Amino acid sequence: MAVPSLPVQSRRAAVDLGAHLCTWRKLLGLTAQQVAERAGTTRQTLARLERGSGAVSLGTFLNVARALGQLDRAVNALDPYETPFGRARADDMLPQRVRR
Repeated sequence: MAVPSLPVQSRRAAVDLGAHLCTWRKLLGLTAQQVAERAGTTRQTLARLERGSGAVSLGTFLNVARALGQLDRAVNALDPYETPFGRARADDMLPQRVRR
C-alpha cells in the first residue's frame, strides 16, 4: 500500500519529532535495540521513525514515546486546555450555574 506524500510542513515536523526521539534515546543512554524492544517494534522501524519517515504508524510513535518516558509530554502538548485559547473557549462553554 502506497503511503500518501506529506505536505512540506508535515515532513519537517516528522523529521523534527524523529530527531527529538533520537536525542531522548541518547540522553537516556539507551541503544536503538533497547528502545525498539521496549516499544514492541523493530530496530529498523525505530530508525525510520528517528529519520522522520511519515510511514511509521501513530501507534509506533506512541509506543516509542512511552519507552522513552515522554508519552505524557506528547499527549499534553496537544491538550487544548493548556493553551490560553482553549481555556478561554472552555470558560465560554461552561454553564453559569449548575442546578439540581
